[in-house]
Order: sequence, then C-alpha cells, then structure tokens
Amino acid sequence: MTNFLQRWFGRGWLSLGYLFLYIPIVVLVVFSFNSSRQDMVWSGFSTQWYTALLSDQEIISGFGLSLRIALLTACGSVILGTFAAFVLDRYQRFAGRTLFTGMVSAPLVMPEVIIGLSLLLMLVSVQKMFGFPERGLVTIWLGHTLLGMAYATVVVQSRLQEMNKSLEEAAMDLGCRPFQVFFLVTLPNIKQALGSAWLLTFTLSLDDVVLSAFLSGPGSSTMPIVIFSRARLGLDPRVNAVAALTILVVSIGVIASSLYIARAERLRQKQIANAAKG
Repeated sequence: MTNFLQRWFGRGWLSLGYLFLYIPIVVLVVFSFNSSRQDMVWSGFSTQWYTALLSDQEIISGFGLSLRIALLTACGSVILGTFAAFVLDRYQRFAGRTLFTGMVSAPLVMPEVIIGLSLLLMLVSVQKMFGFPERGLVTIWLGHTLLGMAYATVVVQSRLQEMNKSLEEAAMDLGCRPFQVFFLVTLPNIKQALGSAWLLTFTLSLDDVVLSAFLSGPGSSTMPIVIFSRARLGLDPRVNAVAALTILVVSIGVIASSLYIARAERLRQKQIANAAKG
C-alpha cells in the first residue's frame, strides 16, 4: 500500500506539473482558431487570423529579423562556446584561467537588464567613435551571442568531460596533429552536444525580449518586441496565430533533431559493438 501511494503520488505531482506548463500553450493554440477577437470567448472555428498575418507587414518583418538573428546567434554561440569549453576542459592550468571561467559564466547569473544596459552603453560609445555599428541586426546579434555562448559552453563542456580522452591520445600516437585530432576525433564525438547547444541558443535568441529591447534601433523590432508591444495595448488574435506557428516550427525542429540524435547514437553504439567484436 505504501509503495502504491508513493508511486502514484509522484506520478500525480508530475502530471500536475506538466498540466501547469502545457495547458496555457494548448489554450493559446486552440484560441488562435477562434473567430472572435475576444479571448476566452469561443464563437466558432476560423482561420481568419492566420490569413490576416499575410498582410501584417510588422509581424512578418519582425519574424524575419528574429529568424535571421537566431540563426546567426546559434551558429556563433556554438562556435565560440565549443572553443571556450575545449579550453576549459583540456587546459587545466593557464594564466588567467579563473578570470576566463568567470567571464564565460557571468552571463548565466547576471540579470539580462544589466547585460543589455552595459552593452548599450558600450555600443553607443563605439558608434560615436567609429560610426559603427548602427543599432539593429548586428547589435542584437552581438548581445544574443554573448548570452548564448555561455549556455553553449556549459552544454559542450559537460559532454567533453564525459568523453573518453584515450581516443584523442590514440589519434595523436598514430601521427595526427592537434588540429586534426580536434576536427576528426573530438568534434564527431560531441556532435550531439553541439546540436543540443545549437537548438538551445536558437530558442533563447528567438524569444528574447530584454536584450533585443535595449539593442534594437528604429525599424529593427524583433517578433517578441512586436508581440510584447501589442500585448500591452490589448490582446490581438493575430498574436495567438503567430505564437501557434512558432510553437509548430519549434516542435518540428526539436522532434527532427531528437530523432537525428537518437539515430546517430544508435549508429555509434553499433559501430562500437562491431569494433569490439572485430
């Protein structure tokens, strides 16, 4: 009886947690098909708000800008985060390691308001001195990459710590140079972590509001800023439609990447098993 209660009590709390997290998302998607402009008042099924998006240039422009920034941020964050993680894991002692570790980890614990304000002041000073960069895509990308690099470093470093370092040593014994070992041995073994870091930083950039608000300029409003500005004036059914489409795109990306990572892991395990037999 005690085991029964413990098992179902835990499952019940877990179910309540999932319901608390996902019911609002389900409600948002459902009411994106509501024919009424009033939320929580269902008046019939309609796709008119999705059709209305085609003529909403502000949202389309904001989504395009957010998508470009998110793609650039994910790629830049993974590259810089991989290098930082490799240095922190493979080189235990070097001058300034403590400072470097603190600088990489600082964006994780520092409020985004402080990061955004400090970046704004720095970029304004740089712009006054050199006339570049104008606040827009480049400045937002720099801010998002700063934050995303910290997350990517944590993800990649955890995988590097679990990796069997004897593989790299064996490659060097066979004549590979350090850069060959990195590209031919290390990267293939951490590609799942690279994919996870890419998806994480892409999502963080796509829905960021605080940094984007500080670093954006005239005519460079990202989709989250557009949605936030409209929500303050009253809920717009087109916002529900945009959110539903975003959820769909992100869900497809997560499912596809999960299937790819699982398939790659099964293939790797099969190759290891075949090598052990041979």
